Amino acid sequence: MKKLLVMFWLTLLSTPLAAALPAAVDGQQLPSLAPMLERTTPAVVNIATRGKSRRIVELPLPRDPLFRRFFDIPSIERVQETASLGSGVIVDAENGLILTNYHVIKDAYEINVTLTDGRQMQAEIIGRDPDTDVAVIQVESDELLDIPMADSSALRVGDFVVAIGNPFGLGQTVTSGIVSALGRSGLGIESIEDFIQTDASINLGNSGGALVNLRGELVGINTAIYGAGAQGSIGIGFAIPINMARDIMRQLIDYGKVRRGRLGAQGQDLTAQLAQAFGIERSSGFIVTQIESGSPAYKAGLEVGDVIVAANGKPIHSSRDMHNLVGLQRLGQTIELLLFRDGAEIRLPVSIQPIEINKIGGGAIHPRLAGATIGEIHEQHLQRGRIDYLEIIKVDPDSNADQSGFLAGDIIYSINRQLTRNFDEVFALVEGNGKSMIMNVQRGNRELYILLK
Repeated sequence: MKKLLVMFWLTLLSTPLAAALPAAVDGQQLPSLAPMLERTTPAVVNIATRGKSRRIVELPLPRDPLFRRFFDIPSIERVQETASLGSGVIVDAENGLILTNYHVIKDAYEINVTLTDGRQMQAEIIGRDPDTDVAVIQVESDELLDIPMADSSALRVGDFVVAIGNPFGLGQTVTSGIVSALGRSGLGIESIEDFIQTDASINLGNSGGALVNLRGELVGINTAIYGAGAQGSIGIGFAIPINMARDIMRQLIDYGKVRRGRLGAQGQDLTAQLAQAFGIERSSGFIVTQIESGSPAYKAGLEVGDVIVAANGKPIHSSRDMHNLVGLQRLGQTIELLLFRDGAEIRLPVSIQPIEINKIGGGAIHPRLAGATIGEIHEQHLQRGRIDYLEIIKVDPDSNADQSGFLAGDIIYSINRQLTRNFDEVFALVEGNGKSMIMNVQRGNRELYILLK
């Protein structure tokens, strides 16, 4: 018996390894992803960018902001050259349109795209959306191939998927796995989150690459990994669903940006204790605590104390769910809310409308501000609550405001060292101050003073 076993193992060791993996068994081809990948990989490109980023270098003095503002301690702005590597997916070969991540081309002034056949070309930015981390770039070239888009809403946990990208700048790489979870949010990666989670290896450089199903259809744009990037993949990666990316892409192509609306309702998460107090057999939801006058929520009849538990048939568990839902709607779209009011279940349609900004001409504040358009901004931030501030929306060339040094995007922080958050506060400060005032402006990550006489 021992002799037979020895002969058996000797026979196996002397057999070529290729014989252990035949191309076919009983005339049937072995399963392989190669035919699908031969069709899809030419549509996934490598992206290399050169850019400039600005950072504030502070002098080694006390960091207390009140101390620095009182003594007018300056900050030094430095510009750094940057370079990044990422991936992109050709989704419209005829027009040369490529989907990628916003963070891949964020600070880029030069974008180089490399195809799988070695061709290289320059790309232009069509539009980008930081809130969802989606960007669209365009190249001019013949003989491009694109990937057809699937319906990502049809994905199920357990579906097989393949990630294609350019990890660590190694060149095109393919990894496989399954859909681990759907609708992931609350990760703090982006402002608006609705991720596909997968265990297909996604690493640095995969950002902007393709997540495809076994038919070679695009189901997502690879975006992030869980945990520190230096560790590489730990089997928890995230991709933007293609339905979401496609809608963002259409708006970026049509308008160059995403035109978002608002609901006009603020609130807080429903807890088990609050649910008991409200007499609702639910453990999660969104309680309306404030409604802006004239807002879509106000016009639709939403009331303070309403508990929203679903929207468009999708459960609402928290304020983040509401934030994501509204942020992903197009202007004019209607959301059907399912809510509880005084214990009764109500369905309420709400139309998402543009964010209306109250604006005035800068000349109404000071002659040296003439030519600037100033807007009164009311923003709802998940971490910091409601934020009110004044922003310079536009500055006419060669106007008084332009010559005074104001730029579009400047935020008016204070006038004569008094905090200003709305027009009422501004006019109260301006009245009786004559023609001289000092204005503290926030520009990006730094602050500066502009003297108006």
